Order: sequence, then structure tokens, then C-alpha cells
Amino acid sequence: MGQTRRVTDLLSVRAASAGTPDTGSALGLLPVTPDELAHASDEGARLLAEHGVTYGTGVSGPRPWRLDPDPMVLDEAEWTGLAAGLEQRASLLDEVLRDLYGPRRLLSEGLLPPAAILSDPALLRAAHGLRLPGSRDLVLAATDLVRGPDGAWAVVDDRTQAPSGAGYAMEGRRIVAQVLASAYRQAPIQRLGPFFRALRHALHASAPPSDDEPAVVLLSPGPGSETAFDQAYLASMLGLPLVEGSDLVVREGRLWLRALDGLEPVDVVLRRVDDAWCDPLELLAGSRLGVPGLVHAVRQGSATIVNPLGAGILENPALLAALPRIARAVLGEDLGLPAAPTWWCGDDDQRRAVLDRLDRLVVLPVARSSGSAGASAAVAGWTLSDEARGELAARIEAEPWRWAAQEPWGRDLDAAHARPATTLRTFAVPEADGGYLVMAGGLARLSGRPDDDSAWRNDARDVWVLQGELDAAEAVDEPVPSRSPVRSMPPRVAENMFWLGRYAERAGQVVRALRVVADRYDDYHARPHSPGGRALAVALEGLLRDPAAPPTAPGESSGPRPSLRDLALDANVEGSVAQSVQALAASAAAVRDQLSTDTFGPISRMERALREERRVVRRTGVDAPDAPPAALTQGLRGLLDRLLESLYAIAGIAAEGLVRDDGWNLLDAGRRLERAQHLTSSLLGTLADVQPPGVETHVLESVLLAHESAITARRRYQGGPGVVGVVELLVLDPDNPRSLVAAIGQLRADLAGVARPPGVGTDQRDRLLADVADLLAELDPAAAVVPGADGRRRRLVETLESLQWRLLAVADEIERAHFVRPGPSYSMQDGWGA
Repeated sequence: MGQTRRVTDLLSVRAASAGTPDTGSALGLLPVTPDELAHASDEGARLLAEHGVTYGTGVSGPRPWRLDPDPMVLDEAEWTGLAAGLEQRASLLDEVLRDLYGPRRLLSEGLLPPAAILSDPALLRAAHGLRLPGSRDLVLAATDLVRGPDGAWAVVDDRTQAPSGAGYAMEGRRIVAQVLASAYRQAPIQRLGPFFRALRHALHASAPPSDDEPAVVLLSPGPGSETAFDQAYLASMLGLPLVEGSDLVVREGRLWLRALDGLEPVDVVLRRVDDAWCDPLELLAGSRLGVPGLVHAVRQGSATIVNPLGAGILENPALLAALPRIARAVLGEDLGLPAAPTWWCGDDDQRRAVLDRLDRLVVLPVARSSGSAGASAAVAGWTLSDEARGELAARIEAEPWRWAAQEPWGRDLDAAHARPATTLRTFAVPEADGGYLVMAGGLARLSGRPDDDSAWRNDARDVWVLQGELDAAEAVDEPVPSRSPVRSMPPRVAENMFWLGRYAERAGQVVRALRVVADRYDDYHARPHSPGGRALAVALEGLLRDPAAPPTAPGESSGPRPSLRDLALDANVEGSVAQSVQALAASAAAVRDQLSTDTFGPISRMERALREERRVVRRTGVDAPDAPPAALTQGLRGLLDRLLESLYAIAGIAAEGLVRDDGWNLLDAGRRLERAQHLTSSLLGTLADVQPPGVETHVLESVLLAHESAITARRRYQGGPGVVGVVELLVLDPDNPRSLVAAIGQLRADLAGVARPPGVGTDQRDRLLADVADLLAELDPAAAVVPGADGRRRRLVETLESLQWRLLAVADEIERAHFVRPGPSYSMQDGWGA
């Protein structure tokens, strides 16, 4: 208790002496030096990159999430007042939502301006009369707060449609707890876990009445969404399947998940898709993000949507000006947490006030929903020229009901350099007693522009709410979810898991082949006619060939080959390491909720290593046309070693960190299939033709090194394995995990454990695999490697080519049997005149 008082006293002293309305921080609260904070910032950036935390998409891909490790600190007394105001606000917004889709007394009695509400496309006619089964309709409310010049908090925005940020808040807490471990352990901080437990209970309470545990899913727009990380992280924390619109289907008024083994019922959808995009049949025609018939399923009472469809109307800025009088009329009390001064231009007096101060206000369109026709962005009046400001004033005069304006709370526009405002996003969720639980903290962000609605890209901060005594029972941040009734996974997820395994194995195979070829090049490029130099030519053509490419006739070239460096660094080169890593990262991002967070560290390190090597190449010019031959592999071996370490880490995480379910079976099947295809291809490219004795020795050693079997071969064949020994070891040895027979055996076992929809046959797939096994069983290495008069080992070639086309056909059959995806859905509305 003494420690708590000391910390609180320090915070009070700091707040009193700071002379600024901004919030406190750990620097000054606890013994954290500026140097330690700078180190924490670097370490935090590294951890964020390794966890794959992103926001939005830039020119070169997803942008990294930025986190200031110095947290915003709020004392217990201040937070108690804020939390009470936020609970009241969430309750009031819930009452408004119920009224707008029910009796609409607030409109008929003039407490809400009808012109502002009824003209907003966010008011969904299709959602009228739809209610959630629980005590509340508004299940997840987010409110943005900013401190004013006097230090008082004010609301600047409400987010009720599909609020984002809760996942970022938890990730930020975990990062800060790691990089400021000492300060975090000493400070009596309220935990975030109770909020997420309450959210899970609220989702279950929103389900249609049933004796069974409800099946809940999180509906995402997909991995291209700017908050894709936040969605996947939240799904993982709550133990919910992360689904997209194509993963769901409505049949006979019931919502179902398309799973590998058929359809599974869905009771509750926690959506991160905006209102208008949720159903192309009754809402926004042409949407590919939603589920056709979803509104019908909700209307039938077989499923519920959280937040309910139509909740976006609560984001209408005209509400900010009206809520104080609504609170007095509906709750019988004053609004405890005021909003920043806001005016609706449909009122004559308020419009004149706005036009008189247009150069000092943020102008907000009333229609803010992403699917709304005519929706536009907020505009900071002081950033406009006189001509642009005049044009905006004319638009407001022409259609005043479409506009609102807000004072830029917390900003001094008279200062030479306007101080950026720190916005605090808070979250509230219903409790069993009918009230709301507010997350103890939230997500703070430094926003440079008040008219930038997507300012999440700016530095975020964790929020520490201090408490009198640390309750040990609440010291765990992560909720423990109950077992999900959803048993299987959608074909989309299964397909990404399969390709995740394929891309990881493909990258590893090319890295190993490049290491071997680069070493051979360093040794023999200056002696092309030596045995090693001639073996280098064979290795270049054989080890780096595309497994899916058609075989070439003896002496026939497969076309110009990219340089070794391009095969490593250029993502535009087919089959390059960079291309495989890029595809691997995309597949992993699409199934983030299925994977350990540790998976993204190795992926991030590979991406960083490739970027750094590209910068080195540009700086040094080692790939210039006039560069000496020795520069061709300069720095390449170190890069390849780093990449291989990360690929081994991914393989280890998959082998030891994933449950043996459909996803793991498909991931491993993808890995084994890719390994078998690459091995068959490289053996065709290197062993088909007899080489002179000295050359063949180098070729065989290269093949063994590329397939990680050289040490075994040296131990087993002390006089050298010869071609027969290499075929025995790499094709037929079941104890060698790199052999073809081992890969096929594990592939068959993996596929046997994968569920499939009723009526979808796998006979052709199984026949192909049985044929592959028969070919391997019939292969006699000694007879197969005997060359013909032309020096070509035709029996071996025929067997390998038969294996090759069957393996390609197996891949097609896996796609057909397990990854059938529905075609796009179209609205049946009349499109004439659209």
C-alpha cells in the first residue's frame, strides 16, 4: 500500500507541475531514464515487426504499426470519473439505437433532428425492428477522447459500427510490459483481461435462444483490410474463427459456415465489415465483403450481428450536439462526459455560428459510413485557401442538413506550431447486470491532423490506469476462452494453410540450391572447363529448375536464366526466394488467427534481410554489368544462411507449436508435396545424363548438399555413394526425411487426416498417390541408372517424369477436393438506370 501511495503521489506532483493538459507518462513516474526509454523504443519496434503488427497498406505493402513505449498514465481518481461518464454514454447510445430502429420517439419529439438522421444512409431501413436477444443492442462501443486546454476530457467521436483498436491495445500492453518490464512490474496497473472476458460473455448473451453453446465467428473484410492485424488478434484472444464473407452462406433462413466437412451453424457474428457491405441482397448491391441473405437470417432470428446492422447511425456527428438534451429526457440526468463543442448546420443559428468561424473549425459530413453515397472526408477549415473556404461555405448553404462542425478540441490554432492532440480511444461492453464495463485504459494515439480520420498510423501509446491495490485475481491480461463449437475451418483458410507449407518449403529448397551453386561458383567460375566448372553448369541448370516446367530434351536450353542474386532478391523473378517469402508472408497474414505469434518473427527477419541486401546491392553496385565475376556472389552466402535459419524456425514452430488438426495436416501436406516435386525435378535435371567421372562426383555431392543428405551419405558410403547410392538415399530410403518415399508416405498420412465435404470424392487423388507409391516400390536403382548408348539414363528419366506429372496432378486434385470456393454473389435488383 505504501508503494501505491508513493506512485500516486509522484503522479500527482508531476501532473501539477507539468503545466500542460496532456497526460502523464512512465518517465517521471518510475525510475526510467531517457536512455532506457530510447532503448525500449528500439526494442519495441523490433518486437512489433517480429509480431507482424501492421496498420494500413503503403506502396511497398502493409505499414508497420508504431508504438511509443512511454505509456499514458491516468491515476485512479481521474479514471473513475472518466469510466462513469463512458458507462453512461454507452447506455445512452444503446437507448438511442433501440429508439431509432423501434418507436423513433426521439425523432417525433424533436430531440433528434429528423433531417440529419433520415438523410443519413447509415440509417438502414432493412434493420428496422431487429433486436438483439440480450439486454443491450450496442455490444461494443468505442469513444474517442481528447483533453482540452483546461485539462478536461471531451468526446470528439463515437465509433459504434465496427470499432477497431481493442487488439492493438492488448498488443501494445504486452510490448510495453516487455520493454519496460521493471516499471511495469512496479506500477499498480489495472489489467485489460476483464474487458475481453466480458466481451466474450456479451457475445454469447447476444446469441439466439438455444440449449447449445453458441457458435461465434468474427467477420473480416480480409487480409487487405487496414486493421487486419487487429481483427486477427482479437479473434485469437476470444477463440473465434476469423472468417470472410465467402466463408459464410445463408440456407433456408439459417447462417452457416462453409467448413471442410460440410456446413456448420453460426449463431453470432462479431463483424468488422461496415453496415452497408454486409449483405449485397438487401444493402449495398455488388458488395463482395458480406453474405447474401444475412439480413434475412437476422430477421428470422436464427443469427445475430454484433454490433447490430444499422449501428453506424450513432456515428452521425449531429448526435454529438443533441446528446445532452437526450440524456436529460431519456436518462433523467445530465451527460457526465461532455463532447467537444459541435454544431449541426441544419439549424439556422448553428449554421451561422459555423460559417462565422469556418477558418477555426473541423467540418464534418453527416453521412460518414464507408458505403454511403456522397460521403466525404472531414475538412480542417484553417488549412483551406480563401477560395476553397468560400466553396465549402457555399456547399454548406446549399445543403445545410448534410454538415456539422466541431471545435478542434485540445489544439491551440494561434500557436506558431499547433501542438498535436493525443486521442484516447476507450472501449465499453455490456455486463450481465445490465450496465457497461469500460476497458481499464484503451489506446492512445498522437494525431497530427484533426481532419485525418485514419490517424492510427501515427504513434500509439499504451494506457496505464493506476489503482489503489493490485488485485492478484486480475493480474492476467489474457482471457481463457471456452472451447469453440466451430470444429472445422473454411476452405479459404485450409487453402492458405496448404500454400503456407508449400511456400515455406519452396523458399527453403531454393535457398539450399543457391547455397550449393554459389559455393561451386566461388570455387570454379574461373575454371569453366575443369570438372568442378563443368559440374557447376549442371548444377545451375538442374538444381534451380522450376519443378512445374516441362522437361527439356538433352542439350536443349530452358531459356535465359536469372542471375543468382536475382533468384534470391527479385520478387518479380518466378521461383525466386523473395517471391516465395512474399507469398509466404501473405498466406500467413491470411490465417494469422491459426498461427502462433512466434511465426511472424522469422518471416519479418527474412523480409528485413532481403530489404537490407537489396540496399547493399544498390549502394555497392555489385550487380552492375561491368562488375567483376567474383562480385556475382558477394554477400550472398551470409544472406542465404540467415534466410535458412528463419525457415528452420518456421518449420520448428509448425512442427511443435500447432495442434494436429485439418490446418496442420494441410500445411504439412503442402510442405511434403513441394519437397517431392522439387526433389523429382532436381534429380531429373542432374542425374538424367551420364557425366565424366570427375564431373559426376561433383554433381552428386551438389545434389546431396542441396537436399541435406551429404553427411548421411559420407557416413553410409565411405567410398562415395555413386549414382546408385544417391538414388537409394534420396528416393527410396524411408528413414531419410528428405527422401521421396518419406515425403510421399507423410503426404498420404496428412491427407488421410483432412476432412472433406460430403459428396466430394478423393478417389482420383488417392489413385495418383497409390501410383506414385507403386512406381517407387518398383524402382530398381541399379537397373535404372544404367545408361543407354546416348549416355542418357532413360529408365530413371521415365520413372522421374512419371512421378513428376502425377505429383502435379495430385496438387490439382487436392485443390479440387478440399478448396472449392463459392463463386461471387450478385444482387437480383434491377440494374437498369444504375
